[in-house]
Amino acid sequence: MTTPSIDAHVRFDTNPSHPSAVTATLTGTRRDLARGLLTAQGFEALDDHTLVMARIDREEPYWAENAAQALTAEGITAEITARLREAIDEEWTWGNYPMTWCTREEIREVSNEAQKLYDDIRRGRLLIHAHAQDTHTIVAVGTYLDSGKSVYLHGENHLRQIADTFDSPAHALTAFERLHGDTMRPGPAPLTNTEREAAQARTSLDTPPAEPKPPAPEPETVPAYAADPGNHEAALDGFLTDNGDWQRYNTWEDGTSVATHESLTLRILFEHGAGPRDAQWTIAAYESPVSERMWHMTITPATPEPILQTLLTSLSHGDVWETALGTPVIDTTVAQATRPLTDAAWTPTVDGYRMSWQTQHSDAGVQFDAYAANAPHQHPDTWTIWSGPSINQPTWAIRASVYTPAGLLADLTEELAHGTGTRQTNSPTPAWIRQTAAALPPRPPQPPPATLLR
Repeated sequence: MTTPSIDAHVRFDTNPSHPSAVTATLTGTRRDLARGLLTAQGFEALDDHTLVMARIDREEPYWAENAAQALTAEGITAEITARLREAIDEEWTWGNYPMTWCTREEIREVSNEAQKLYDDIRRGRLLIHAHAQDTHTIVAVGTYLDSGKSVYLHGENHLRQIADTFDSPAHALTAFERLHGDTMRPGPAPLTNTEREAAQARTSLDTPPAEPKPPAPEPETVPAYAADPGNHEAALDGFLTDNGDWQRYNTWEDGTSVATHESLTLRILFEHGAGPRDAQWTIAAYESPVSERMWHMTITPATPEPILQTLLTSLSHGDVWETALGTPVIDTTVAQATRPLTDAAWTPTVDGYRMSWQTQHSDAGVQFDAYAANAPHQHPDTWTIWSGPSINQPTWAIRASVYTPAGLLADLTEELAHGTGTRQTNSPTPAWIRQTAAALPPRPPQPPPATLLR
């Protein structure tokens, strides 16, 4: 039996100002019926004739095609533009996706559950009581207002999921405080970049106007750890241009770049849209192209330019394969890696199994976790190099595994302890930061540059 035609036409197209969002333009005398069906499919109205779908998992083209099929089944004409059809047919995958065992369809199911949680939070159905920082991600605790069920949430954006449930908010908050009391904060976490982009796409098809830039202040000389981050994308481009033994590879995800050394034993993964707490750089080394990973390091987006350039120079001129699985002498590594901090009179402390070195004002530091060093498969981050209010709330952080070469770590701590950089800010730089830069101890004599990587 043929479905009767309804006087409603829906044109699906890509959003002009959002990389993956989809718009639906309605015409016809029965467009209200089409609007109701589209709302049930996840679209939200911008005006009487336009709806938009903006998700946090970048799966809008897939769900838009499902919506078009549902409209067609009801006798409503659905048109998909060529641009959207190309996006629907494109094959892509998430770079560095943590659930490596999932198929593409299973990844989509996980992402859709995360989308439902995101929608429940922003629509007020799921009230978030508190959030906290858990290693490299955000955790939260909240309660569904309609059912009274409390949940423990782990992850952000398309990776957010329910990790545990509780029968009351009191039980949930008690358990959450026991696990995350050090970093626990009231209410929901600040919006991620992805959430902000989706919110903007749901309110306007226009690109948000650029805010006028204030006049640039005169740069000040500050310690390297307090310098501006500079342009990390330009730093990656410059590194690849200067080092012909590295090659950039394209991925299905536009937001991720991958660069590999010609030996296939060293890789850089760069996330272009990483949030302030996320790893923008992930560097990993392997004993051979088919071996397990020897060591890895992550770098957040606000890492100062002098620190980043020191790291990239070490990657191109130092022997970053010097540490093999199971062979490092940890005491020797710690001594070599922290010698620049000792020379600069940074304050050493021991707290249980953690050894730390900090500046006089505790605004930068290095931490070695001996417990993680002895259980590397359970606790991948052994070293933390940071600057900011505290190690739990860093402005920037570099985290590294136990087998990270001591020479590479020593290069970083040398720059941290003795290096300087520039800082441009509209807010006054604290006087003690300027004074610290002026009073930094001189660098010790440097050895000749190492042989280029082969």
